[in-house]
Amino acid sequence: MEKTTPSVNRRAFLNTLGVTIGGTGLISAGVVGGSQMLKAAQDPAKGRIPDTPFRTGHMTFLTGAGAVLGEPSIKGHTMAAEEINAQGGLLGKRKIETITADEAAGTDACVKEVRRMKLDAKIDMFTGVISSGTSPAVGPVAEELGLLTILTDGCTDFLFDRAIPNPKYVFRITNIQSSDGITAAIGVAQAWPNVRRIAHIHPDYAYGRNASEHFTLALERLLPGTEIVSESWPKLFTTDFTAHITKIMSAQPDLLVASVWGGDYVAFYKQALRYGLFDKMKVASTIAFGVAPHAIGKDHPEGVLAGVHSNYYFTYPGGDRWPLNKSFVQRYFKRWNEYPNFQSEGAYMALYLLKSAIERANKLTGGWPEDEAIISQLEGLGIDAPSGYLYMRPDHQAYKDAVTGFSKNLTDFEFASWDPARIITIPIRNITAPLGWPKPGTTHNESTAAANWIKTTWPKVVG
Repeated sequence: MEKTTPSVNRRAFLNTLGVTIGGTGLISAGVVGGSQMLKAAQDPAKGRIPDTPFRTGHMTFLTGAGAVLGEPSIKGHTMAAEEINAQGGLLGKRKIETITADEAAGTDACVKEVRRMKLDAKIDMFTGVISSGTSPAVGPVAEELGLLTILTDGCTDFLFDRAIPNPKYVFRITNIQSSDGITAAIGVAQAWPNVRRIAHIHPDYAYGRNASEHFTLALERLLPGTEIVSESWPKLFTTDFTAHITKIMSAQPDLLVASVWGGDYVAFYKQALRYGLFDKMKVASTIAFGVAPHAIGKDHPEGVLAGVHSNYYFTYPGGDRWPLNKSFVQRYFKRWNEYPNFQSEGAYMALYLLKSAIERANKLTGGWPEDEAIISQLEGLGIDAPSGYLYMRPDHQAYKDAVTGFSKNLTDFEFASWDPARIITIPIRNITAPLGWPKPGTTHNESTAAANWIKTTWPKVVG
């Protein structure tokens, strides 16, 4: 007999999820304790520490449409390395050196480059990666090579659900991809509960397919009775969206859901403006403002749910309520003459997460810790970050509370940014399959553990 899905009041369910609206809340409030990231006076390292460089390989999009996400990634990594090196390096002795690779070369080339970095360039650690097509390709290779890895994106659930379900060397600092679609669905249910006709436009690969699936699964429970009236699947790095825009408009939706990203989104919104698309429908995106902030123009329409991969936007937490973010943004702007995006913050924090784990391992073992010791300290490690509180789960997937916001043109910036009164935060634990939830292919056939978790545990809401 099929189990009856319980029903609850929408407002009550959103409250149960811990949804906070407005710019006054602080992500992971209650853990504010002041970070040790930039503390100049570190405890002296125990034992003998070699002074040979610590070599990292950082892979991201350095060319092409993906570079509006990728260049901030290498800039965040570089700034963290410069700060750590200014203090003498890791454990005060080992300066960080970085070699880079362009993810735009394609998946096969990226896999070969990871091997080359480890076997020929002798890197000690691998970081970076943006595409959900790249991470499940390079992740198993890093495991095979025994290469300590902190992925700064490549958010697909598939990485840990299927590609490497029991990782040893690979960690990921970005929020898992399923939270993107769920965050966007919650934003829609909160802001526009009367929408019924839904159109979709997503890049035709893993990220777009999963964003669409998780958004739809969540929205079916938050707003029962909606229907999908149009779906568009442009190839990644499409430059001409005309046919997709006219198809969307002819379907006359109440809402358009998008997960096109990077330069693709910039091209899409600018072309959609010419057709008056934003005047005809609401628009919700999982990652519209994930680009380098200055890549968005003043011409961007207001009131769009402009997601940032559920991770970080430089104006939040704002003011003096979270000094770590204020200081990070100021230093980043001084270094690069631009504002950071979520890629900047993620790549920056990857090195500080490593630094913290190495220092903890040194206190336990003395000398330069082996990778096994560093891994043991990364697992379960919590650290204050510009985005709030970052926690690395024992299964190597990081947790930081999800955040999204609505676009607005403020006088403070020469580009559209977030409306400080319409920022939505959600405790990540409430929108992510919990630790230990069965993975696909074990006790269920859904595409991801998150999809099964939503179907199994979320009620349908009314009112």
